[in-house]
Amino acid sequence: MISQFMKPLCLGAATLAMAFAVGCASKKTATDSAADAGGGSDTAIESTPMSFDAAGSDSGSIEGLSSINFEYDRATLTASAKQKVQANVEWMKGNQSKVQIEGHCDSRGSIEYNLSLGERRAKAVKDYMVSLGMSANRLSIISYGKEKPLDDGDSESAHTRNRRANFMPL
Repeated sequence: MISQFMKPLCLGAATLAMAFAVGCASKKTATDSAADAGGGSDTAIESTPMSFDAAGSDSGSIEGLSSINFEYDRATLTASAKQKVQANVEWMKGNQSKVQIEGHCDSRGSIEYNLSLGERRAKAVKDYMVSLGMSANRLSIISYGKEKPLDDGDSESAHTRNRRANFMPL
């Protein structure tokens, strides 16, 4: 039972809560309405069509750029991987775009471990490209770990395809 002293307090708290909720409601301004109507400065971004490949941004689909594959639990470049990186550097010399190097892993290992391994793979590729004379400011890296597999299988060939670094022109 609420005492006669508590009743005004409860009523006051309820009134304050309602006033707060109403005060926090979103209000559109004239600037928001202009942006919604196409008058805002972000319309160029919104009207640009998105390019999305469900298989990821595998550089195998970009003529002139090759994905680099890695051995199990390794972030070092093999001799054949170095040849592919050299060919990718030659492609970049003829194209002025910046490139993002994406590090990927197979499905084995924890999310955290694979994100770290994917980053080391992307960094190894970037470092080698810089050693071949590529400007570091044209290269960025990102790791997707095991989150974007090319092959969902659990065979060794699937794992081999997924252990890679891709190149995505920006």
